[in-house]
Amino acid sequence: MTIEQIFKLAVEMGIGADMRGKEFVKKQLKKTKEKFEKLSKEKKADFDQEKLWNPYSDSRILFGDPKKKVKRVMVGIDVDPSELMIARYFSDKNKEIDLVIGHHPIGEALNDLADVMHLQADVLARHGVPINIAESVMLPRITEISRLIFQSENYGRTVQAAELLGLPLMCVHTPADNLVANFIDREIKKQNPETLEELLEIIDGIPEYKEAKKFKAGPQIVTGRKEARVGKIAYEYAGGTNGAKEIYKHASQAGIGTIVGMHMREEWRKEAEKHHINVVICGDTQSDSIGMNLFLDELEKKGIEIIPFSGLTRVKRFGKK
Repeated sequence: MTIEQIFKLAVEMGIGADMRGKEFVKKQLKKTKEKFEKLSKEKKADFDQEKLWNPYSDSRILFGDPKKKVKRVMVGIDVDPSELMIARYFSDKNKEIDLVIGHHPIGEALNDLADVMHLQADVLARHGVPINIAESVMLPRITEISRLIFQSENYGRTVQAAELLGLPLMCVHTPADNLVANFIDREIKKQNPETLEELLEIIDGIPEYKEAKKFKAGPQIVTGRKEARVGKIAYEYAGGTNGAKEIYKHASQAGIGTIVGMHMREEWRKEAEKHHINVVICGDTQSDSIGMNLFLDELEKKGIEIIPFSGLTRVKRFGKK
């Protein structure tokens, strides 16, 4: 496979697992193309044309020849210059690394993180929150994240390091988050838990979370009692980063009883608790590993060697019943 083929596979898998539905995403891409066609020649030149086929602007090929053939990749959750030095060391020791894949956004993918947060409003609407409310409540948070990244992030640091070290680099964020959200949803629906305790038992049995427990980093009930009934479940896995805390009022009114997610700041947790929503938090790196593993299984099936690093807990699922 080439770098370009690997990246396109990630996007395709992300679309297939999108909690909004594959057809919804395709419809949005079609609208983007229609808007693009109406632009003047000058504005078309400035348009980010990758958005015509990639709906996840927080995932990008950041450096390297897209046509380069790939046999071995190093894959981590957070890739920075220090991780790239490890990859360079491997390459220098006759174990050439053809591509480094990170999960969390880097470079231009980080700068465009806020753009994928609109996904959260669409998912909430599918759970019964009126779309006008979901969009209105989310918008201030989206603009806040956009401002924070623009003002404070050293977005070019890791990409420049990759260029200097001659290491092709990409990041796969929302596609992997979609994969884990879809996977967790399926696992929970198989067993249909009634209480939070039963729900936690299901989550605890997932290998990546089971491994995290060895390091005292297993999933936790952060709002609610073990005996509390689950009700309708919503997932906070995909959509860039935590949304607006004000949404929990409307989520509760829409009948959402429990939220399962990767991480939640204390202020957000208190707001969910205020509105009687149970919350189970599974951990960021642990959850990210699941999503990346589902993608990496497909690469390994195609003969690509995977070297995990930077917090990735590698678990293979293909070939198992």
